[in-house]
Amino acid sequence: MEHFVQVAEGVSLWVESRGSETAPAVLLIMGSTASGLVWPDELVDLLARRYRVIRYDHRDTGASTWDFDRAPYSATRMAEDALAILDALGIARAHVVGLSLGGLLAQWLMVTHPARLLSATVLGAPALDGAPARGDLPARAPIDPGLLEFWGHMFDPRGLEEQVDWRVENWRRLNGSVIPFDADEFRALERRIIAHAGRHDTSTAHARVDPSGMARGAELPQVTVPTLVIAAPEDPTHPVSHARFLAETLPRGTLVTLEGMGHALPRAIVPPLGAALLRHFDAVDPDGRPRDV
Repeated sequence: MEHFVQVAEGVSLWVESRGSETAPAVLLIMGSTASGLVWPDELVDLLARRYRVIRYDHRDTGASTWDFDRAPYSATRMAEDALAILDALGIARAHVVGLSLGGLLAQWLMVTHPARLLSATVLGAPALDGAPARGDLPARAPIDPGLLEFWGHMFDPRGLEEQVDWRVENWRRLNGSVIPFDADEFRALERRIIAHAGRHDTSTAHARVDPSGMARGAELPQVTVPTLVIAAPEDPTHPVSHARFLAETLPRGTLVTLEGMGHALPRAIVPPLGAALLRHFDAVDPDGRPRDV
């Protein structure tokens, strides 16, 4: 079922819900500039066998409102959009899963609105700024400089086919070298996203949002939300050292390594990722307490 949820005057977000409306909810939060359709249908359907699964387009992505210049917003407002979606769907608490920027937004929700979260899962994201240093862990690795140089051309104007090619190359770099990269799979995904959005450009909005309110890392050691942290050894943006740091910082953090995983979600990663998520969700009662499993 598809919805449009108004989160501010003149701003509506595209939202899709699959699974029984009486089942516990799972909210999937995508990364910067990416449509919610990047969450693979196969993963959504796998989780929806037992949960109500919700994915959505951030502002200035996909079929949601693109209007940053008229109605600018902050990164924390993007996190509050997730709560507005839960409110609109009548959901008091949900399992929240965030990838990349979505993982940062999930952490902000863990710190500021823990009562709304049954659990959290963070993939491909560092700890929030301000997290206390840990001398007992290796230094957190920097982002791949070649990827940063490539991203410097993210917003260059391109025709449709050139844009699709650039996006496919981006996914190739994010995928890593262990799981074979299927260019046709990601080409089909990007064509679907472009048709969904009705445009092929990439908005600069998420590069311009005010990030200052996100610096709540000092509070992570007090977070009580059960959190799964996925370590992706092939991730060129935030390697395993970041996942290990976050899992060790959170009192109820659990680290799971998915061998071969990068910063992309190819079909090949769906079975192990889906299994890890279901184990994590199933270990939490609807009231947020751990089950004896």
